[in-house]
Amino acid sequence: MSVETSPVLQVRGITRDYVTKVGMFGKTETVQALKGIDFDLMKGETLALVGESGCGKSTLARILTLIDAQTSGELKIGDKSINIAKKKVSRDLRKTIQIVFQNPYGSLNPRQKVGAVLEEPLLINHPEMSSAERRDKAMEMLQKVGLAPEHFGRYPHMFSGGQRQRIAIGRALMLRPEILVLDEPVSALDLSIQAQILNLLKDLQDEFNLSYLFISHDLSVVKYLADRVMVMYYGEIVEHGSRDQVFSDPQHDYTKTLLAATPQTSIERIRARVMEQKKSA
Repeated sequence: MSVETSPVLQVRGITRDYVTKVGMFGKTETVQALKGIDFDLMKGETLALVGESGCGKSTLARILTLIDAQTSGELKIGDKSINIAKKKVSRDLRKTIQIVFQNPYGSLNPRQKVGAVLEEPLLINHPEMSSAERRDKAMEMLQKVGLAPEHFGRYPHMFSGGQRQRIAIGRALMLRPEILVLDEPVSALDLSIQAQILNLLKDLQDEFNLSYLFISHDLSVVKYLADRVMVMYYGEIVEHGSRDQVFSDPQHDYTKTLLAATPQTSIERIRARVMEQKKSA
């Protein structure tokens, strides 16, 4: 897909501090989880954010999706500057950016049938819709994420991990967002299912002209999917460039360490599985 030059998301100097108690006397200490994050996400592109667990990736994801507030810095979606700690964000703006979490087992309400899971965003954000309209849109989304009409009335525990992640992706798309934040969306799945979900994400990106922030620690997946790559280390972006630049000529020692720990065979296996899935689809 062609990537347009206009940014749909702009991040400037974003920080996030946490105040914690230290010791038995209640002394406090400030921990800086994010340290001046800067980047743009362009319309139609996949920007990958990589780094080890605990480096701040998920903290950033929660700020970008307006779940948590930044401590300082500017976040802009389109031309709107946002800080949820200072100003209430409109429902329309919240619809612009959605998130898909890592664990498909924990991100779905086990007491809701799949149809209700998909209809819920419409029920909250479009109360003017009739139940028949909501059902039609949910059924349409089932088809788009590769599930069948008979799945509409089933509960999440009746599905495999890959199917549950399809449901979670479908739910995130019900409001037709421009941006999806994908927080380790395939790390809980085996290799063949990973390939299916990666192919689905590419197809949906083409169909809906989506922009992805793809968060992962798995460089083999990132090399397949991303247009650009950012490397995060202890709350800072230490390297940022095109996929080919970062993989072929890494500049930071931490990036070199990550790449050295990712065997080329892992990247080749992902590519082979993806191509197998495309041929069998």
